[in-house]
Formats: sequence, C-alpha cells, structure tokens
Amino acid sequence: MKKIAGVVFVTLLAGMASACVVRGSAHVAPVAIVEVEEEPPPPRVERVTIRPGFVWIDGRWAHRGGRYVWVEGRYERERRGRHWAQGHWERRGRRHVWIEGHWR
Repeated sequence: MKKIAGVVFVTLLAGMASACVVRGSAHVAPVAIVEVEEEPPPPRVERVTIRPGFVWIDGRWAHRGGRYVWVEGRYERERRGRHWAQGHWERRGRRHVWIEGHWR
C-alpha cells in the first residue's frame, strides 16, 4: 500500500510540475557602434510599400573600408505587442555613433 501511495504522489507531483508556466522578459539595450569623425551623408529616400504583417526597417549609411556605403532597408515581420524603434545616427562630440534599431 505504501508503494502505491508513493507512486501516486510522484505521479501527481510530476503532473503539477509539468503544468507550471514560467514567463520572463529581457531588455536588450540598443547597440551603439562608434564610427568615424566624418558626418554620414543624409539618408536616401526609399520607396516603401505597406505590407500587412510587416514593418519597414529604414536603410542606413554604414562606414566600411574608410567610406560610407548605403545599406538597403528591409521588411521584417511584425511582433505582436511590440513596435520597431528605428536606428539613428547620434553626434557625440567629434564622433558619430550609430544606435542600432530594436524592438520595444
């Protein structure tokens, strides 16, 4: 009888543990990449078509090989309950810093 009670107890305990739901969230700070002293050119105008279920990520200037090159914008799937904060250039003293876009 004790053996059966022990088995029932362990089975109930395992069932309760599997019913637990653990939820969490993490905040990831936007990445800042320090660039050169040379100011980036003005952003290019990109033609954007509204696509249901997608968010447009703006294109940007990236500094590669000693010069600025344009990185095309792109679509990314929407994330329920979140919105996209576009990346941007920020001037800090003589330097120009790229703050990466991120979901909020």
